[in-house]
Amino acid sequence: MSGGISRRDFLNGVGLTIAAGLTPADQIAAQPARYPPGLTGLRGQHPGSFETMHAFAREGKRFAFDGLPIEENYDLVVVGGGISGLAAAWFYRKKNPSARILILDNHDDFGGHAKRNEFTIDNDRWINPCRNPDGSTDFFPARPTPIIGYGGSESIQSPTTLYSKVAKDLLRELGVNLAKFETAFDRKLYPSLGLTRGLFFDRAAFGRDVLVHGDPSGEAGEGAERDRNAKPLKDFIAAFPISEQSKRQLLALYEGSRDPLAGKSAAEKKKILKATSYRDYLTKICGASEEVANCFQGRTLGYFGLGADAVAASDAQELGYPGFKGLKLGRDKPEWNEPYIYHFPDGNATLARLLVSRLMAQNEPPVTMEDSVFWFAPYDRLDVDGARTRIRLESTCLDVRHSGNKVLIGYTRGGILHRVAAWDVVLACFHYVIPHIMPELPESQREALSQNVKTPIVYTNVLVRNWKPWLALKVHNISAPTSFFSTVKLDFPVSLGCYAYPRDPEKPILLHLVHVPGEPGHDARTQFRIGRQKLLEMTFADFEAKIHDQLDRMLGPGGFSSARDIAAITVNRWAHGYSYVANSLFDPEDYEQKVLAKARQKFGRVAIANTDSGGDAWAHYAIDHAERAVRELIG
Repeated sequence: MSGGISRRDFLNGVGLTIAAGLTPADQIAAQPARYPPGLTGLRGQHPGSFETMHAFAREGKRFAFDGLPIEENYDLVVVGGGISGLAAAWFYRKKNPSARILILDNHDDFGGHAKRNEFTIDNDRWINPCRNPDGSTDFFPARPTPIIGYGGSESIQSPTTLYSKVAKDLLRELGVNLAKFETAFDRKLYPSLGLTRGLFFDRAAFGRDVLVHGDPSGEAGEGAERDRNAKPLKDFIAAFPISEQSKRQLLALYEGSRDPLAGKSAAEKKKILKATSYRDYLTKICGASEEVANCFQGRTLGYFGLGADAVAASDAQELGYPGFKGLKLGRDKPEWNEPYIYHFPDGNATLARLLVSRLMAQNEPPVTMEDSVFWFAPYDRLDVDGARTRIRLESTCLDVRHSGNKVLIGYTRGGILHRVAAWDVVLACFHYVIPHIMPELPESQREALSQNVKTPIVYTNVLVRNWKPWLALKVHNISAPTSFFSTVKLDFPVSLGCYAYPRDPEKPILLHLVHVPGEPGHDARTQFRIGRQKLLEMTFADFEAKIHDQLDRMLGPGGFSSARDIAAITVNRWAHGYSYVANSLFDPEDYEQKVLAKARQKFGRVAIANTDSGGDAWAHYAIDHAERAVRELIG
């Protein structure tokens, strides 16, 4: 790699601290031998987490669990250690405080898609910001204080509008005070520095690389307040590297009042929007050029995992994309009006950590919302004899079957097959794998479960030594609708507890980059399958090259140099990413009843949870369906 940064797949990001002045021996001595959040390189569905399941489900490899002895007996076994699996254990324990619970997960960290990334740099600046009331630091171990980022599930979305009583109650039980985000999330920082949203046009699609700052349209779906530093729309569009005719068409889409479906009733218009992709709506109904359509092609990727060619115009209209003003239909989803501020420094990984802190606690006081930022998760105590709740990582479940009045669970860990028994089982894993590990399910349910082809997505965190180029370019969030990374942004400005967000542009900060692979021209599931394979074929070096190339071209005019300025990279690769969302272009209107309700049905002593059960990747769906699964098992 250019710039002298070595491979980053070693323990705890040893390569990072070499650049910062620590030797590998110093780094290993400074942290425990096993600390997954500190690992860099390829994370997410990391090497070692998926190969066994692929050999089983895709290549037909068989594992001989018949005849294996029952090694342990539990009241509940949960397959999947994400938010839904952890919440299922929590709800089960509330109903049965003495229950013995085992949680199995195939990754080396808990949390599922709620993934925490940590980085250290210039360690002499980042020591022990937190102390106990008596001045001791036993709760906050003496170790370099990290710069923290999120590698998956991003935020608590619209809790006032979307969250059920079950989900709100769990947040309260975990000590999450939503009101604190009003001050923790600094909505004034970037505007105070003159920074705005920007749009990047890459040379492959538009002939030259151009970054335009001052986007006045906000960001769809994030309850964005109007940017006081934004340009007038006409001035913003005038800087686009597109033809004058396309500029006029764009301005008309935003400001025009012409009804492209004049003469149709409201019901007819909605039916057309549901059956028409946003790209086709722009080009075939509104008469916009392909050049205009390219300006929006990748802007929907972060919400749907699909470009404008495979997102229904009705969904684009609900998210506030242009071209619909003349239809006079209104919007039906008030949740998009809530401010997008409910974000922990590590995203929803904090929810997972708060659940673990309570599930594993013996006589310790509960970890608070603020303390959790620097709470050192007890990885050495997740799976110990005698504990009421045990979390067993790097354990791939391959066999679930009833035997008498119990359920037998077969899994592999370190190449060795194991079998345990339980009265109850919650499958909080991907719906797509359940038919493979539980063949006794009815064929109709197996078919419904297999419809949840998850969205492949990559959340990349890049630690840079400063963010002065962003000030020079006057941006904090860049949409790149035809680039490899469709979103490149400065991390959310959140300070919580003793964690202080980097406010000084001279200091290190995390950049968050989003890539969603696919293949335009296909239906959603086909695009997801193609995209998944693309991700699995890419090496860390491939991602690294893409990062350097795009950041240099995007930020170079502001003085950025990837060889000089990048200190570390963590690529959170989710080949099986977020839950499939019913798409009116490809799925029936009664998808909830025909597919989701059938897929999540309890079978014997086995209940099914996960966000897949709700048909979207919301954290509150993970919670709600965990509670439902437990309720189905024990009332």
